[in-house]
Parts: sequence; C-alpha cells; structure tokens
Amino acid sequence: MAKAVVPETARRRRRPTRSGTVLSEEIIVRTALRVLREHGSTGLTARRLGAALGADPSTLYRYFAGMDDLTRAIGDELMGQALAGWEATGNWRADLRALGLAIHASYLAHPQAAVLTASRVTGRPREIAVDETILGILRGAGLPDPAAVRVYHAFIDQSLAFAALDAGSLALTDEARTADERMWESTYARLPAESHPNIAATAHLLARRMPHSAYPAALEMLLEHTAAQLARTGAGSG
Repeated sequence: MAKAVVPETARRRRRPTRSGTVLSEEIIVRTALRVLREHGSTGLTARRLGAALGADPSTLYRYFAGMDDLTRAIGDELMGQALAGWEATGNWRADLRALGLAIHASYLAHPQAAVLTASRVTGRPREIAVDETILGILRGAGLPDPAAVRVYHAFIDQSLAFAALDAGSLALTDEARTADERMWESTYARLPAESHPNIAATAHLLARRMPHSAYPAALEMLLEHTAAQLARTGAGSG
C-alpha cells in the first residue's frame, strides 16, 4: 500500500541531507531526471535516487506516494518546461505550432524520462495548464467544442507519440542508432527495382529523410486539417 503523502508545509527536513541539501519536490524531480539520464528509464529506483540525493530512500515517501507518483511528477516537469519556453502571439496556427514543437523539444531534452512518462496522464498543475492552453487556442480560433476536443486529442497525442518515438531512438546507444540510420543506405537503397520498384525509386529520398523526426511534417498536416475545419465554419485565420 502506498504511504500517505505528507502535506507540503510539513515536508521540509529539519536537517539537510548528507550532501547538505534541504529536499523539496523540485529537487527530487530534477535529481530523478539526472538519474534517468545516467541509468535509463528502467534504472530509476528509490534506492538509487536516495543515494543521488544523499538521503535515505524512505525520505522520498514524505514527498510522493510512491515511485509511480514520482513518475507523474517527472512528466509534469517536462510539460512545465515546455510551457515555460512558449509565448502566445494571438495567431492560433503559430501558437499551436510553437507549443507542439516546445512539447516535443522538452521531452527530447530528457529522452529517458520521455520514454517513461510520455504515455502517462499526470493530472498535475503544469500538464493541466498545457491542456487548458491548447483548448483555449482552439476555442479562441472559433472551433466548436466537439471539433476543438477532437483536434486537442489529436494534437497532444501526436506530440507525445512522436516524443516517445524520437526519444526511444535517442535513448539507444550511439552504435545502435547509427546502425539503424545506415540501414536506409545499406539495405533499402540496394533493393532491386524489379522486386521493389517504389522503394528503389525513392531510396535516395528515404535515406535523406528517415533519420530525422517526422513530427514537424505531421504537425503541419494537423494544422492544415484544423485550418480547413475553421474555413468550413467561417472562423479563424492563419
């Protein structure tokens, strides 16, 4: 059974950790990001995190109900970092594009954390703020609520799905990632036109494009779709 979380006002330690740090949720989450970077998405444990903090592992349960609760907090931190680097312009299309790219970039900055958290719903304040912002952009552009929710659903799932996919590639060893990327030239480009005419015709293009993320292109497709919906309703521009 998960332990009860101590209220925020009662969480501050009377004494610093062995490293001289007074713990907080923010310090624990940022240390967890470092542990993930060093040990991968399966390497985050209470024992390892406690060692990195210079604290007994049980101390973590004064701040989080369990490791799953910490995982949600890590996802919320990534959402917060995305929103912190974004500014509204009032142009729905530019704002959605910038926010999507900010979410994608925030997760790719911490690929091991992205692999761990991209599929989670945290229910925490910064994730909620991102969701409120997206829906506000769409409703403000003039989309009826059912359409706004459909686009929101596609937008956030697309952003996180590509974040997880691209983060998975970044989390590979350099050797494995390079081998995957070379496959387009070592295997696909050598397929004969007689048996694989379409791949053979486009092999040079595939080799150039496939090692890169398709997220920007997919995002533009979604924005085009949204613009078409707004045109049909006679609302919005951009």
